[in-house]
Amino acid sequence: MDREVQFIGQSGAFLDAVERASRAAPMRRPVLVIGERGTGKELIAERLHRLSTRWQEPLVTMNCAALPETLIEAELFGHEAGAFTGATRARVGRFEEADKGTLFLDELGTLSMGAQERLLRAVEYGEVTRIGASRPIRVDVRIVAATNEDLPRMAAQNRFRADLLDRLSFEVITLPPLRVREGDIAVLADYFGRRMAAELHWDAWPGFAPHVADQLERYAWPGNVRELRNVIERAVYRWDDPTVPIGHVQFDPFESPWKPATTPHTPVHAAAANDAPARPAPLRADLDDIADLRSAVEAHERAILEHHLGRNRYNQRQTAKALGLTYDQLRHCMKKHGLIERSAG
Repeated sequence: MDREVQFIGQSGAFLDAVERASRAAPMRRPVLVIGERGTGKELIAERLHRLSTRWQEPLVTMNCAALPETLIEAELFGHEAGAFTGATRARVGRFEEADKGTLFLDELGTLSMGAQERLLRAVEYGEVTRIGASRPIRVDVRIVAATNEDLPRMAAQNRFRADLLDRLSFEVITLPPLRVREGDIAVLADYFGRRMAAELHWDAWPGFAPHVADQLERYAWPGNVRELRNVIERAVYRWDDPTVPIGHVQFDPFESPWKPATTPHTPVHAAAANDAPARPAPLRADLDDIADLRSAVEAHERAILEHHLGRNRYNQRQTAKALGLTYDQLRHCMKKHGLIERSAG
């Protein structure tokens, strides 16, 4: 788990989830943590362990999606020497490693039905049997499981054992995605930005230019906090002048004018479409809400200027070239929008 990341946020939805985890922590019962990728399920699992009476005992983590199905059961429950080809010596499983502590099962929804059946017995009776062994072993393990799957729907489709779901869902903590955490994007962006600036030994933190802050708020963040951290840290380390607010942010690290347009299997007509001139980006504002056309057009023009100035490190000649303007035309637009003083020239 990434222990460098802290709980940062102030939105009610986020604080409610953290509070629920804090209340559930002292209990011995299983907890399910549900959430999209990058929402902090691992951090909630760690909180559940650290605030429990088991905090001095092991916290063992297993990503159920990281191993092939044939090895999942051996990894969870261990095996005896000679239990299968390649098993030259006995090996304890994750349950035995986590005895007296907490076992965190990430990506729970990927477990096979066979592994689910054995897991059910371990949860219900507190016993595990190594593969190839004839006697069970008693274990005292608190289970925390996480997934981004809809487990009740999977159970209804017979893809997940309903009785196991019942055993594991004493408490269910659903983490809110970043896009609904009102006010948290700015707080998190500032935190990650300051941390990256300190890593780069900047004397001070310049913050973000207003248009960048607006872009961060408008973005949907499909990768949630993990994606936000990458975007912010990348923007800070690429920025050349630590005395000037961060003026450009790139959400897609694969975006490039030299990105390969075709693959060996791309049809000719698709390649031709890739070579076509790019269409103008659509307006982000809701067109039905526009009551003043001139103001809306000017606001969009200013946003375009700010974006490209930031992208080109406020180099006006490069910005003019990128926008298909002469240097004088760009200067005229910048003067109209009050952007002259923010440019490096």
